[in-house]
Formats: sequence, structure tokens, C-alpha cells
Amino acid sequence: MKVAYLDTFAGISGDMTVGALLQLGLPLAALRDAVAVLGLDGVELAAEEVERSGVTAVKFHVRVHGEPADEPAAHASSAGHAHPRHGGATAAPAGAHHAYRDIRARIARSALAPRVRTLALDVFARLAEAEGRVHGRAADDVSFHEVGAADAIVDIVGAALGFVHLGVDAIHAGTLPMGTGRVRSAHGPLPVPAPAVTELVRGRPVRFEDGSAELVTPTGAAIVAALARPEAVPDLRPTAVGWGAGSRELPDRPNLLRVVVGEAVVAPAREDVVVLEATIDDLSPQVYEHVLDRLLAAGARDVFLVPVVMKKSRPGTMLRVLAEPGAREQLAAIVFAETSTIGLRWTTWHRLVLARSERSVETPWGAVRVKVAHAPDGTPNVAPEFEDCRRLARENGVALKRVYQAALVAALRDG
Repeated sequence: MKVAYLDTFAGISGDMTVGALLQLGLPLAALRDAVAVLGLDGVELAAEEVERSGVTAVKFHVRVHGEPADEPAAHASSAGHAHPRHGGATAAPAGAHHAYRDIRARIARSALAPRVRTLALDVFARLAEAEGRVHGRAADDVSFHEVGAADAIVDIVGAALGFVHLGVDAIHAGTLPMGTGRVRSAHGPLPVPAPAVTELVRGRPVRFEDGSAELVTPTGAAIVAALARPEAVPDLRPTAVGWGAGSRELPDRPNLLRVVVGEAVVAPAREDVVVLEATIDDLSPQVYEHVLDRLLAAGARDVFLVPVVMKKSRPGTMLRVLAEPGAREQLAAIVFAETSTIGLRWTTWHRLVLARSERSVETPWGAVRVKVAHAPDGTPNVAPEFEDCRRLARENGVALKRVYQAALVAALRDG
């Protein structure tokens, strides 16, 4: 499993995240294409190499109608609070505003790849919900200043695009330093961290009073809240490192975000299962489907049949049931009730189990669930749900293998 670890020793902002992903291999041209797909007029993107404490990093720039979006008043809520990407804030200037509901619709109807859209919408939803809680209004009623809206869209879509481009399966983040100080807003001074940031980091480990400036911006906090898993990062085999630079010089640390990409070293889980066995030579084969269905419905982990040759060279069938030890008596009762066996063996086995997850992918004929597991060396094992593929094949009059192959390709493409 490919993992991205956000090393947030100096905090996180949207432009720092995109800068690190650009250094990791996200083409700037791909991000410009995404801006074009979204129809963001007057938005210009640029990236440059900079040095912070001897480390070469990428500084990502967004200009909206010629105005640098990484200066103060980068993005504002409907109440007029302005949050720069990384640093102090000022009051948002008067001008056009864009409601969250309109931004959501713009992203949702765009031609971006499905997973990029999904990730970007998740991040923006977290940001709007946090701003709404701060200002006492519904998320749909939150609006962003024109410059800040375009800036936030670019940063959020850029982050989603970068993680998908890199084929990242899971994202983790370090403990966030909350910084100290004050920021200016249209309604007066506000404490650091900004109110929306405090809402976004609910349930996550943070360090208050670490740093002498604003280190975590609302966009950066929203990326962590929506995309980063809350559990600790697993052991990794690092394969690449990207550095994204912030705008200001910090007195106590380099203003950098380090993104480490690597393969997770996940040991298979060890567990015990009870194994029930019966060898049968006098049961109609028609009955076995019913028996297997009942056992699986009752909680068996797996049930299968093995052809065997029994005494006097009689052909027979061995029924084998794998289950949690606590389910032994219930499953044994089903075997005795539904088959002709008069004896049943049982033992306990140890087994190794790979961690697995399930998600849905889109094919030309509809959505298919896929199961994904990863070997300790990171090799993926992807299995589309057969029943979903068969249903879509029947409904659309196409070959089953076409649906299955399309689901497999989509799962591997989307990471």
C-alpha cells in the first residue's frame, strides 16, 4: 500500500501541500489543465525552486486577475475573516464573493477524474462546515471572497490531483503545531490558531503554543481533516520525498512541509479459526448449495467442498467450514441438521490475514465494489465483486469479463 506522510513540523497550508506534490512529480501542466477544466478565469499558476535552511523546496504561486493569492486576504468566510495561505491575515477587501454551494457544484460537474472530484469535494465540505460552525450558519451559506475562492479551489484540487497522480492509497499527518499570535480580520483581531482551524482539528493531536506565527491555515487543516487518517502512520519504506515552501521566514524552523511517500510495511494479522470437517458419501449434490448458504449466513468465514475417495473406493465430498472459535457449536448444529453426516471433526488453525478495504469504482456500465489487500511488500491484490460485475453484465447485455476487466483497470488506475 502506498502511503503519503505529511510531516507537519512547521504546519501546513494549501500551497505548501501542492508545492511538495509538485516536487514529487505532479506536473504543473496537469494542474493548469485542471484549472482550465474548472473554468477558473484569470487564474495563473507558477512554481519556483527556493531554499529554506539549505533545503531545496518548491514554492507554488497562484495569481487571480494579477493579484497574488499567497498574500494576505487569500480566502475569506462570509463573515469577512481572511486567512492567508501561510502567515498573518488582514480584512478581506470588498468585491465579489462565491458561495460554497456554487463552488461545490462547479467541482461536481467538472470533467476532473472521479477520485479527484471526490477528494476535492470532501476537503471543501470540511472547510465550509468549519466556517459555518464558526459563524453560526449552514455550510451552504458560507461564501468566499473571489480571490480566496479561486485560491482555495486551486490548492484543494491541486492536492487531490497530486495524491491521485502519485497513486497514494492512504494519507497520514503528523501532530499539528498550532502557533501563537493574533491575526487581523474585518471584525477585529483574532487569536491563532484561526477559529476555523480549531474546528477542523477536532479529534486530532495538536500542539498549542508551538510556534510564534500562524502555522496551520484553514485550507491546510481541511486537507488534513478530510484526507489524513486519524491513526498513527504505519512503518514505511520511503521511496520519495517532496518539500513545499511557505511564504514567510519563520524564526524557529524552516517554513516547509515535508511529504514522504513510501510503501507501508504491514505485517499480516494473526488469528485463530476453528475448522469443522465432515466426509459425506450419501447426500444429493443438490443439497450442498443450500448447506453452504446457511453456513455463510450464520457467520462462517469460509465454506468449501473437496472431492475425496472414501472407504470401499466410494466417491464422496469433504465439507470444510472455517469460523471464529465461538461459532463452533452453532455451525456444527447446522451441519448435523442439513446433511446426512453422523460425525464431525474439529480443530483450531492459526492463519495470517492481510489487511483489506472495500471501495467502489466506476465502469462504463455502473459502479462495482472492489476489495483491495496489500502484501507485506506492498504488492496490491485487487478483486472486483463478482456479483456486481455479473449484475451489470446482465443489465447491459455485455460480456461479464468486460465488466470485470473494466472494474479491475479502474481500481488500479485510481489507486
